[in-house]
Amino acid sequence: MKSIGIVRKIDAVGRIVLPIELRKTMNITDDSSLEIFVDDDKIVLKKYQPACIFCNEDDNVVLYKGKNICKNCIDALVKSL
Repeated sequence: MKSIGIVRKIDAVGRIVLPIELRKTMNITDDSSLEIFVDDDKIVLKKYQPACIFCNEDDNVVLYKGKNICKNCIDALVKSL
């Protein structure tokens, strides 16, 4: 894990603001959902994307290089080569 050198305070109700540069880089919009994980003493935020990145199908989805892709889209990609 690498540090990007940004420190944010938590407000009175427990919120933090993600800097716009980080949101743009990670393609996080105002309607995005984030998963929250705990890894030892770390809190990890990850963009929640349970469905296929191409067709939004949520059946037969596999994780490939950090992206969810369904079997139908994998087959279509293979055929297009």
